[in-house]
Amino acid sequence: MNNTILRLVPGLVLGAAVTGAAVVLERGEIALFGRAWLESLVLAILLGSLVRTVVPVPAACDAGVRFAAKAVLELAVMLLGASVSAAAIVAHGLPLLGGIALAVVLAIVFSYAVGRLLRLPHEMAVLVACGNSICGNSAIAAVAPVIDADGKDVASSIAFTAVLSVVVVLVLPLLDRVFALTPLQYGIFTGMTVYAVPQVLAAAAPVSQASLHIGTLVKLVRVLMLGPVVLGLSVFRRDGGRRRALPIAQLVPWFIVGFLVLMTLRSAGALPAAVLEPAHAASGWLTSMSMAALGLGVDARAVVRAGGKVTATVVVSLIGLGLISWGLIALLGIR
Repeated sequence: MNNTILRLVPGLVLGAAVTGAAVVLERGEIALFGRAWLESLVLAILLGSLVRTVVPVPAACDAGVRFAAKAVLELAVMLLGASVSAAAIVAHGLPLLGGIALAVVLAIVFSYAVGRLLRLPHEMAVLVACGNSICGNSAIAAVAPVIDADGKDVASSIAFTAVLSVVVVLVLPLLDRVFALTPLQYGIFTGMTVYAVPQVLAAAAPVSQASLHIGTLVKLVRVLMLGPVVLGLSVFRRDGGRRRALPIAQLVPWFIVGFLVLMTLRSAGALPAAVLEPAHAASGWLTSMSMAALGLGVDARAVVRAGGKVTATVVVSLIGLGLISWGLIALLGIR
C-alpha cells in the first residue's frame, strides 16, 4: 500500500504545481484586465499540455498523473452532484430527455457515414462515431472489444479525442460570447457537444453555475446512452461473431451513480446545509487538479500521428454534432 501511494506522489506534485501556476495566471489576468479571460480550469489544461508537448515528463510522474486524471476527476464529478438540483432538466421533462437520445443516435449515424465516405475502415469509423457522439475515450474503450477493433485504431481514436477535447473546452466559452446564448442554452449545448463529463466542468463553469448544472445533467444522459449503444452493436455485429458481455461498471461508471445519488438527495433536501459548501469547494479544487493532469496526458503532436482521414472525420462529425445539438435546442424552444 505504501509503495503504491509513493508511486503517485511525483505525478500529484507535478499536477499541483501546474494547478498552482494556472491559479497565479488567472489572478494575474484579473489584476491586469479586471477579469479572467481564461479561467484557471482552462489554463491548467493548456499548461499541462504545453509541459507534456515541450518538456519530457519523467516516467516517475506517469502513475500520479493518470490517477489525478481519472480517480481524482471522477471523485470531483461525483461531489458536484451535491450542488446540482434536477429541477432544470425536470422542467423540460420527457421532450428534452427524448431529444438527447435522438440527437446521440443521429450523431452516431452521421459520424459513421462521414468516416466511411472518407474511406475509414468500418471499425475505425464506429470508434470515432461513438467517441464523438457519446463520451469520448470511455465510449471508445467500451465499444472496442465489442467490434474487435484493432489496437492501433483504438490508440489513434483516443489520442485524437484527447487533443480535440481540449480544443472544444477552449472554444465553447468563446462561442457563448459571440452568439450571446442564455445560460440554459449554453449549458445544454455544452452537455451535448463536450466529450467527457469532467470536461463539461471546464467548459461550462467559466460561464455560469446554471450552465454548469444543466450541462452536467445533459451530459450524464448522453453517457447513459452508452449501454444501449453497446448492446445494439453487440446484437448487430457485422461478422456474426461471439458477443462479449461488458461489466456493468464500464457501461455505468461508479462516479455517475454517485453523482445521481447525491443529486437526488440534494433535490429532495436530504443533504445537510453544512455539507453543501464543503462539497462544492472540494469538487472545484479536485477538478482544477485533475484538469492539469488531463493536460499533462495530452501531447499535441498526437494530432499529426492520428492521420488526415481521422482528423477530418472527427472535425466534420463534431460540427455535425454541434448542428444537431443546436437544432434540438431550437426545436424545444429553450431560452
